[in-house]
Amino acid sequence: MQNLLLNIDTSTIDWSRAQFALTAIYHWLFVPLTLGLAVIMGIMETKYYRTRDPFWKETAKFWQKLFGVNFAMGVATGIILEFEFGTNWSNYSWIVGDIFGAPLAIEGVVAFFMESTFVAVMFFGWKKVSPGFHLASTWLTGLGATLSAWWILVANSWMQYPVGCAFNPDTMRHEMVSFWDVALSPFAVDKFFHTVISAWIVGAVFVVAVCCWYLMKQRHTKMALASIKVAAIVGLVAALGAAMTGHKSGQMVAETQPMKLAAMEALYNGGEKQSLTMIALVNPFKQADYENEQEPAMKIAIPYGMSLMATNSFDGYVPGINDILNGYTKPDGTVEPSADEKIERGKKAIAALQAYRVAKKEHNYAEADAQLKVFRENEKYFGYGYVRDKHELVPSVPINFYAFRVMVGLGCLFILFFAVVLFFVYKKDITKPRWLHVAAIVMVPLAYIASESGWLVAEFGRQPWTIQDILPTWAAVSNVGSGSVMLTFFIFLALFTTMLAVEISILLKQIKKGI
Repeated sequence: MQNLLLNIDTSTIDWSRAQFALTAIYHWLFVPLTLGLAVIMGIMETKYYRTRDPFWKETAKFWQKLFGVNFAMGVATGIILEFEFGTNWSNYSWIVGDIFGAPLAIEGVVAFFMESTFVAVMFFGWKKVSPGFHLASTWLTGLGATLSAWWILVANSWMQYPVGCAFNPDTMRHEMVSFWDVALSPFAVDKFFHTVISAWIVGAVFVVAVCCWYLMKQRHTKMALASIKVAAIVGLVAALGAAMTGHKSGQMVAETQPMKLAAMEALYNGGEKQSLTMIALVNPFKQADYENEQEPAMKIAIPYGMSLMATNSFDGYVPGINDILNGYTKPDGTVEPSADEKIERGKKAIAALQAYRVAKKEHNYAEADAQLKVFRENEKYFGYGYVRDKHELVPSVPINFYAFRVMVGLGCLFILFFAVVLFFVYKKDITKPRWLHVAAIVMVPLAYIASESGWLVAEFGRQPWTIQDILPTWAAVSNVGSGSVMLTFFIFLALFTTMLAVEISILLKQIKKGI
């Protein structure tokens, strides 16, 4: 098995990663709007239920139509994404399928069927069920979509922070030992709240932009003003919430994925009292020269900011890339081994596991027990045994550095934007300033850029690991020809681009049509 994994064509690995990234990026274009519109249309219908004013009913139905178009596209891309685990990442699916498959199965059986059932009632049940049941169906549709996000994020978080599992040397698989440790992992909880709240920002920006377009055209003014008030409040609360949950997520990354944090900060040499970099001249076209022992050029930083963000202390210790590669001593006195030592211990674990399996097959149980003991002593670094060079452990510094700053910078911009919108709604006349209407429309692509940037940090920062510290990408990929993966990459590119164009076309037609 070891020889098979290490002899897979590198182009197969690259194309498999590219195909999965393509599918995930397109899928995430649909998901945030689904989650964001679910909250806003639920609020609209709640207002109708409480007032029985037909205006709120028509407003709710309008946003539900846009939700439905986006929901359908998200389902299509999500199904393809899950199938790719079996087609392109079969070794991954075999080794950890017992754990990774559980949250995805729950998502499909419970959450997806829940939202699929109630979405039908929401669209076709206005005259067939009571107003109370219809309102419940609308909220349950949104809840189902949110629960889908929960279980998918549980699965993704386990890849970032594997807990509740144990490796079985007889089956060569990681097996779940605690479902609740997996389902309620602190990494999963933080990731869920940050991701979902960030999705509400996308939905709020979208609604404000559509309504500002109506104000520019002097159409549906009453609906536009009412919707802007709801969306702007949701957006401001979400933007502030994203900032708070983002801080918590940053601390979790500092604790469990220090290399990701170092890449996000272009922190080459760490230590105590670390500054938080606002901007620096990091070459965006090649990997950072972190070995030169120098900080990035033209660095502007907030003193003590990095230590405070990562450790809640101005004096906190934050390791840099070179510290992690060369080994360092943690503040509690624990010595973190160097990357070279981890690689050697990983190879020792692999050799012991192979010897254990041979000895057990030959019924040499004394030797099997001895080799199993050696394996358990080095099991923590098993995945490092497949690493060929320690520099493979460093993710792309430019991608992580700039994507993180795009996400945070735009997040701050959204706080300001929603605050300005609410100021004009309650203190001025938002129907007049054309510059604000144009700015709202411009915010739509910026919201998607911020959302995608967050996922780039999450996934590129974990590289080269498919599962953090356990399974590198080249040991997780399927043993298939690179030509097949390349062909399907371009097929999916054409398919997803067409789907996106169709959705945008339908959304624009529905928006132009109005209520």
